[in-house]
Amino acid sequence: MPWFRKDKKPKPVRRERVRSPVPEGLWSKCDGCKEAIYARELERNLSVCPQCGYHNRLDARQRIALLIDDPEPRELFTGLRSSDPLHFKDTKKYKDRLKRYQQVAGDRDAVVVVEGDLEGIPIVLAVMQYPFMGGSMGSVVGEKITRAAEAALAARKPLLVVSASGGARMQEGVLSLMQMAKISAALARLSAARLPYLSILTDPTTGGVTASFAMLGDLNLAEPGALIGFAGPRVIQQTIRQDLPEGFQRSEFLLEHGFLDFVVPRAEMKSRLARCLRHLGA
Repeated sequence: MPWFRKDKKPKPVRRERVRSPVPEGLWSKCDGCKEAIYARELERNLSVCPQCGYHNRLDARQRIALLIDDPEPRELFTGLRSSDPLHFKDTKKYKDRLKRYQQVAGDRDAVVVVEGDLEGIPIVLAVMQYPFMGGSMGSVVGEKITRAAEAALAARKPLLVVSASGGARMQEGVLSLMQMAKISAALARLSAARLPYLSILTDPTTGGVTASFAMLGDLNLAEPGALIGFAGPRVIQQTIRQDLPEGFQRSEFLLEHGFLDFVVPRAEMKSRLARCLRHLGA
């Protein structure tokens, strides 16, 4: 037996690789093709997927920045705010919902109205704010769009409305439905004065908004792939008891069947609107 002891080689210590955390908001998942997209690349591409062309939703402020020349256009009718005339309550009180959405969306209600220039053409622009209760149309939305039409009439300017809405706001009952007629009457006065009204439909435009001012433009334009309709496909199918064609509520189908005048990619929308306004004498 040897007088010395041979030590065994120590086993190597296995070190776990520590992965650096991915910063939040660095990547975005496309709702169309489900691919991961670098967020900055998506932003540079106006929130349109560079892989499949899917048009992601924009809020009102982003939409205004795309269409108006001035980076800080003058906002109109900022003092209007929804009340709770019916004291409505479901799982939450309506007034509590309003407070929450005012904080989330950063606006007082579901539409923002500004005046400014679009490629040098003075316009009045109303843009619906989908993050505010799904862009639902209540009394304030109806009042602001009506006032936008009246402001365009007084200043002899074209009116543009960008719709993005789930329809009328049920928490205000018949008061929300009355806005359909009120806005339509204001648009009729604009038409009688021979002032252009262009309607831009984005994803989604549904319910009472589709059934009124969204489809009343001198020209109706939409973004590619936008969901546009009054009721949902299941309700329609149960009503007419017939199978429905695929994509029948998308903008391309509506263009093919005469409900729209143009389907315009987001990057081309501003220039197309300017061209339409010039053709209409703006």
